[in-house]
Parts: sequence; structure tokens; C-alpha cells
Amino acid sequence: MDRADDPLARAVTAPRRVAVVGAGWAGLAAAVQLVQRGAQVSVFEMARRPGGRARQADGAAQGFDNGQHILIGAYSATLGLMRQVGADPDALLLRQPLALVDPAGRGLRLPPGPPLPAFTRAVLGASPWPLASRLALLSAAGGWLARRFRCPADWTVQRLCGHLPPVVLAELIDPLCVAALNTPMAEASAAVFLRVLRDALFSGRGSADLLLPRAPLSALLPDPAWQWLAGRGAALHTGRRVASVQAVGAGWQVDGDRFDAMVLACSATEAARLAAAVNPAWARCAAGLRYEPIATAWLRDTTLTAREPMVALPPGPLAPAQFAFDLGRLHRDPAMQGIWAFVASSAAPWLADGQAACGQAMLAQARQAFPGHFRGADAQVLLHTAAERRATFACTPALDRPAMRIAPAIMAAGDHVDGPYPATLEGAVRSGIAAADACMTPN
Repeated sequence: MDRADDPLARAVTAPRRVAVVGAGWAGLAAAVQLVQRGAQVSVFEMARRPGGRARQADGAAQGFDNGQHILIGAYSATLGLMRQVGADPDALLLRQPLALVDPAGRGLRLPPGPPLPAFTRAVLGASPWPLASRLALLSAAGGWLARRFRCPADWTVQRLCGHLPPVVLAELIDPLCVAALNTPMAEASAAVFLRVLRDALFSGRGSADLLLPRAPLSALLPDPAWQWLAGRGAALHTGRRVASVQAVGAGWQVDGDRFDAMVLACSATEAARLAAAVNPAWARCAAGLRYEPIATAWLRDTTLTAREPMVALPPGPLAPAQFAFDLGRLHRDPAMQGIWAFVASSAAPWLADGQAACGQAMLAQARQAFPGHFRGADAQVLLHTAAERRATFACTPALDRPAMRIAPAIMAAGDHVDGPYPATLEGAVRSGIAAADACMTPN
């Protein structure tokens, strides 16, 4: 009998059928990796377009994203995936050395060069911090380095850094903590914070560089990845919420369609719903995560030009946002000229009175931070406000995060899945790649 007619031979050589539920950055990373490894892939996304929490928002005024995101040079997996699907990071991202400077241009600027000397020079040159404060930060960083950026799992960032001078806490540690972990210092995991600092500031030349989007978020990865998958025969479904997952022999059924393996790359809440009958303990862990919101307000001022495209905003009791972005300097689209994005991480207190009130608070903050700017009628200055109320999980000490493996041939992917990083784009991409590889490895 000819080998082509042998049922056993066909079974051995047939592509592995894998379902990916969710087309955020983790799901897209998983799908691309699966296709690269020869799988026959079907992607199910409940929204109308891919990208999850980092994409161009549907129907938003002027094509705003569903929030402002930044990348850093240490995001090697994300940058590699962008290149793989034909998105050029050099054209789509503005790369520049890390600068955490206020509206007057004062603060921390990391010069080019090897990480340790660059960090030392940046701290010593940070103005207007007193010399004693700069030396205290260098001493603390030296201690973290000596301990290989490790600390007890139950420590908070407040416990790790509480001895530092108030100016260092207010103008560096706190904004870095809420930007990276989206969790207040008093509640944030010091162990995860140290891992982020190690990989961003001390892992290699350029790892701390800011990579600021120069195009809508969907152009960075979601749209190119979607087109790449379509061009390689993946079955792509949008506007489809998966109703059920059931075990069938050695495989799985997704709404009655059989697959050899599956990646649940949807939100932790959706994954918990689908996995409840498969692994109740895993589902309880995923469903038990607590979340922190992020709010973004887009404001217009055609007369304002800052020293940097990203500005660290002065902290204070009436200051919800930590950073502001000059989108006119970043985007090539003329429609974005004069538009600024103000971003408030860990924004729950500011959203307590509603999204509109949060936007008004950021408008007032903008007028305070940039005297003489953002004037005129509120409706003409405050263009749009968005809030992701479940933007990231609260990254607290010794947090029990759901494991990648749910059951044989069913894996979880997403920035919430157990790993060394907080909820970041890089964490999501790495998780998706790892889940895809696990699906292609015999149990």
C-alpha cells in the first residue's frame, strides 16, 4: 500500500489542530508560534478586532487607542514577534534613552553606555535632588545588586524602599512602581519590582531605552499579526465568544469543534469560566485575582512643546496622572498634532466618582503642571477619556497566579499567568510563546 494511502501515516503526519481562545498580544503570540511550528490554528476572539487591552479602540474619537502604552528595550520577545510578522520596530517606535523628567526638564536621564556606569551617572546628575538623596539611592541600588535583586517574597515596595528620602520615593520609586506594576507602593510586590529593575536597568546596553509608539497600537502587532496569520491559512474568528470547552478523548472540543490542543489566551475571568469544569482549582485561582484600573485622558493644546515626548508629572494629592505624552511629537498623523495623553495608573480612587470626573481631574492637573496651557472651554480641551477598569492584576507580594498548564493539552496564556513579570506586553508575549511550545510538546 502506498504511504499516502496509509491511514496511520496520515495520522502521524497530519498537522496538529490547535485552538487559541483570545487574540490579545498573548493569543497572537501563541498563534504565530503555533503556525511557525506547523500547527493548524484556529483563533477565536470575542471582540470585533484583535489586540485585547492594547489596540486602537473601536469607534473612539480621532482613532484613539484604548489606553497609552510604552515598551522598553528589554522587551526582546515583543520586538522579535513584531519583526516576525512584518512590523518594523524602528519605524513604529521612537527609541530614546530613559528620561524621567518633569515639565521643566529636571529629573533622571540615563545616558548611553553600559548599564551600571550609565545608572550611576544618571543618579549623580539628577536635579534638583539633594546630593544626600542621590547618594542614598545609589547605596540602595548597590545593595539590591549585591543581593542579586532578590528579597523576601512577602515584602512590599514600601518596605523595600521606605528608608529612601521622600524626594526619591515621590519622584522615582512611586511613579516607576505604579507604571510597571500598576499597584501602589504600599501593596506592590518588592520581588517583582526588583525583577523589573534588574531586567530594565541592569541587563544590558539599551535595555532601559524607552520605546514610544509612533502609530496606533493596532499597527504595532495586532493588525500585522492578524494579516500574517490569515496569509498562512489560520482560521480567524472575531465577534465570537466561546461558549464551552469539553474533553473528547485525548483532545478538546471548542463549541463542538474538535482540536488536539488549546490555548486559553483570553482574560483570566473568561479563562476561569471555560476551565471551571476542566480544572476547578485552576479556575478558582484565576477568578480570584484582584485588578487595578488605568485611566487615560486626551487633551489638546497646539501651543505646548515639552522638552521630552514623555513627561513625568509632579506628584500630589490632586494629581491622578503620573505621565503625559506629547502625541504630536510621536505620531506622524497630522490629526494628532497638539494632542497629549495623560495616564493615571492605579486609578481606582480617581474613578470612584466616574470616568468623567477622572478626566476632569486630569484636566485640572494638566493646567497646574503646565501653567498657561490647556486653557479654553473644557469640552474643547478634554477630547476623550478612557478607563480600563480591569487593566492589570494587582501585583501584590507572594501572589498566587494561575499556572500555564490547566490540563493535558490545554494551556493558559496571558499577562496574568504565573511568571516573573507583572502585567506587561512583554509578559503576555512570552506567555503566549511558552504556551504554544507546550501545546506542541507531547505530554
